Amino acid sequence: MTTTDTAVAAPTVADREQVFIGGRWVDSAGAEWIDLIDPWSEQRAARIRSATADDVARAVETARRSFDSGVWSAKTMAERADVIDEIGTRLERRIEELTTIGVLEVGVPVSVSGPTQQMSAGLFHAVAAEARRFEQREDRVRADGGVSRILREPTGVVAAIIPWNGPIGTIAFKVAPALAAGCSVILKAAPDAPLSPSVFADVIAELVEEGLLPEGVVSVLVADREVSEKLVTDPGVDHITFTGSTAAGRRIAALAGDRIARVSLELGGKSAAIVLDDADLNHVLQSLPMGGCMQSGQACIALTRVLVSRRRHDEVVGALAAAYGALPMGNPWEPQNFLGPLAGARHRDRVQGYIDSAVADGARVVVGGGAPEGVTQGYFVAPTLLDGVRNDMRIAQEEVFGPVISVITYEDEDDAVAIANDSIYGLSGAIYTEDLDRGYALAQRIRTGTVSVNGSVIDFTLPFGGYKQSGIGREGGVEGLEEFFETKTVHMPAA
Repeated sequence: MTTTDTAVAAPTVADREQVFIGGRWVDSAGAEWIDLIDPWSEQRAARIRSATADDVARAVETARRSFDSGVWSAKTMAERADVIDEIGTRLERRIEELTTIGVLEVGVPVSVSGPTQQMSAGLFHAVAAEARRFEQREDRVRADGGVSRILREPTGVVAAIIPWNGPIGTIAFKVAPALAAGCSVILKAAPDAPLSPSVFADVIAELVEEGLLPEGVVSVLVADREVSEKLVTDPGVDHITFTGSTAAGRRIAALAGDRIARVSLELGGKSAAIVLDDADLNHVLQSLPMGGCMQSGQACIALTRVLVSRRRHDEVVGALAAAYGALPMGNPWEPQNFLGPLAGARHRDRVQGYIDSAVADGARVVVGGGAPEGVTQGYFVAPTLLDGVRNDMRIAQEEVFGPVISVITYEDEDDAVAIANDSIYGLSGAIYTEDLDRGYALAQRIRTGTVSVNGSVIDFTLPFGGYKQSGIGREGGVEGLEEFFETKTVHMPAA
């Protein structure tokens, strides 16, 4: 692994002194602040006003009133799609600002943050295009000659709760289709990444001011877990869509279950990459380091379990060790770096704790294992390759959310499938083989929402989501839009 540690200063960003309710920046009911700590300098980068339970109640009341009035839901899908396109366009104009914020919030290098933010802004255009193709009404002729009309109506007031590791992307996944469907939305951002959602709020404020989006349809709040639970339990909220840890998803589902509120969940992963004996190692090395260490492993879709046969074990581990060891890591403001620090000190310590636990359980550190050499500041954990991992170890069963890859040996193809499926998660996965028919057949046996053959494909315009405890529902594509509709059947008699 190569490291750089040069003195490139982080840009300054503005504090946010108000909360965003119903399309306008207003004073909060409280006086609490949230500090954003730059994971590279380890210094405070900005302060953001923390929303209170009263702020949440105001946001829900505003959203409820706007939805019930029909001021947004009564517009056509095409009209709403035009507004969503405009949101994407205005976010694209702010890519430089969002790129800076992405580095400060997540720690990803500027060379990674820029394309990621560009892709995320582009997802709004993809949702708008999908909305224009979507049919909200379908007539079906019954056996008695009558017509039954199938209507797709918005789910209502949506609470969209997003994580810290990809704010703009998850806003596109949740808020864009919710708005396309005609819902009113309260976006609840994570305290660890509060600034990107604030830029989104600035765009909404412009659209409200210009009369392109009605007041009351969108609120954006940053709050801790206790205040967030007020949002989940508020009877004025019809639908909760959440991306985050499986533990938090269980809690949200339990709270929503008390009143049978609609829930969509995109949760954790512990995805397996199966390297079959006929795999071309070049294909493995072209995608697996990226697939396992994107955003320094701070991604739910990361391929963190690598399954290899005994026959090719030494060859594959040697090649992966060289690849992970060569990933450039260091100052995130230096464009040549691919990996930056983890998002915070507590998270770094958590990831290090998983590595230490794995070694205590009998795993062997091949590469990495702690802070990288040559880096004197920032919350870093070097890309770490662990060998000798059994699938019953904690490191193989729990989501680490860091650049930690476990090599697990399998006996034959059936054993590989059993290991891959032996997890509470089922979000992503990969298969490496030169026989594409074999790869496709094997993909059908893996209980996971996405499988890539000979690569690590990331295309969020297609349906994305998980099996088992990786979630409920789908995001992206027409499937992601359908999440925000209820289905109504209207029966009419024969003429």
